[in-house]
Amino acid sequence: MNGEKFKSGFNTYFVDYLKNDYVKFDGRVSRRQYWMFALYSMLISFVLGFVGGLIPFLSIISLLYVLAILVPSVGLGIRRLHDLNLSGWFFLICIIPFIGGIALVLLFCLPGDEKENNFGAAAK
Repeated sequence: MNGEKFKSGFNTYFVDYLKNDYVKFDGRVSRRQYWMFALYSMLISFVLGFVGGLIPFLSIISLLYVLAILVPSVGLGIRRLHDLNLSGWFFLICIIPFIGGIALVLLFCLPGDEKENNFGAAAK
C-alpha cells in the first residue's frame, strides 16, 4: 500500500510537474506541491550521488540531473513566492551568504494566501 502511495505522489508532484510546467514561472503553487517536489528531487539527487560515489564514471548522470532540474526548481520557487503574494525577484534573496537561503526556506514554509492575489487564484 505504501509503495502505491509513493508512486502516486511521485507521479503527481514530480513527473506531472516536469511534463506540464517545466519552465512555468507564472501562477501559484501550494506548500504541499512545493515541498513534495523538493522531497522527490532530493531523494533522486541522493540516490544518484550515492551511485556516482560507487561507480565514478556514472557521476556525470548526477551532474546532468542537477542541470536538468535547475530551471523547474527555480520556477517552482518563484511560483511559491507568488502564493505568498511576493514578487519572484524575492528568490534572489538566496544569494545573500548564510541568511539568504535560510530566509527563503522560511518563506517557503509560510502558508499562502487563501484567496486570489496579484498572481492568480489560490493554489490547490
